[in-house]
Amino acid sequence: MEIKTIDQLPLAQKRVLIRVDFNVPLTPEHRVGDATRIREALPTIQHALDQGATVLLASHLGRPRGEVKPTLSLKPVAGLLRELLGCPVSLAPDCVGPMVERQIDQLPAGSVVVLENLRFHSEEEANDPAFSRALADLADVYVNDAFGSSHRSHASVVGVVQHFEHKGVGFLVRKEVDALSSLLSAPDHPFVAILGGAKVSDKIGLIHSLLSRADDIIIGGAMAYTLLRAQGVRTGRSLVEPEKIDEAKNLLQEARKRGVTIHLPQDHVVTAELTAGATATATVGAAIPDTQLGVDIGPHSISAFQAVVQPARTILWNGPMGVFEMSPYDRGTRSIAEAVASLSSCFSVAGGGDTVAALSQANLADRIGHISTGGGASLTFLESGDLSGLAALRPED
Repeated sequence: MEIKTIDQLPLAQKRVLIRVDFNVPLTPEHRVGDATRIREALPTIQHALDQGATVLLASHLGRPRGEVKPTLSLKPVAGLLRELLGCPVSLAPDCVGPMVERQIDQLPAGSVVVLENLRFHSEEEANDPAFSRALADLADVYVNDAFGSSHRSHASVVGVVQHFEHKGVGFLVRKEVDALSSLLSAPDHPFVAILGGAKVSDKIGLIHSLLSRADDIIIGGAMAYTLLRAQGVRTGRSLVEPEKIDEAKNLLQEARKRGVTIHLPQDHVVTAELTAGATATATVGAAIPDTQLGVDIGPHSISAFQAVVQPARTILWNGPMGVFEMSPYDRGTRSIAEAVASLSSCFSVAGGGDTVAALSQANLADRIGHISTGGGASLTFLESGDLSGLAALRPED
């Protein structure tokens, strides 16, 4: 039996606990800085309301580490949700306990309540059985629509599930799983993966997984410097993970054996200091002078990477090509974004906070086939084909 989606669950006159991912940035004025994750959850919430359910929304925000921190309250989220849904949304004083139970008991059917930050309790991250039970006691039906948290074995994602007969995923999680599964099962070829970001250690597992599926893997960002060092290329003062060099050598060797081409930068944009207004130059080749550090891929690398992207029928992109937050070091990332967005007959998937931010910055997000809301979760799913939050929902044989 497969995991059920919310439209396959009995919701009428039920209390539905929906685990959402409202871990959103807040402004200094304590307002929601980016509402993307909240908007993505609206179809699931609205469906539950349309079916006559009382909706309880559970989420974490930031890292309060088991302490009540008013600056990490979900109050601004509840306020914005009220505007987006166009109906009353209340904020519970906590996420478990007698006061919360009393508030929920008094709610009329069709109400929405945001439970206070789950991580105000250390028991959430510890997947504590008693805390899981207390959460479960609030509702009749459980729905996981927090894809970005589904790789974490936390109480609200894993422990709570066993206490529900009726359980499943929301529309957002279903959309994410369907899109990412298509990369694992039968992607159209050529399949090109574009990987960037700071550390190769974060993505070694993903690269190994891709070696059996992708035709080409483009690697930029700081993670490329460790792989270049593994080939004996000078990387100057660029970020390198020395303890990963042997693993990087094995990875390159394995790719050659499998006939997968790993494309590394042929040149770089470098600077002596990573500060605004510092002088930046392009290297002639792949080597970086000892006094310089790499901050972006160079013009030859941009052209070479664009040529690899052009014939692709499937693309996975996770991670920027350089320090895209600081102009002019955003040129590499922007150029790759434009190349991916220009492909009309290609299914493209982009994931990771920096990648999504770069696409939004370039006004290209709407030209990508699927944008994943979960950075770590999408990497874990692509590595292993599953997530702990999904496994918990799967019926036992």
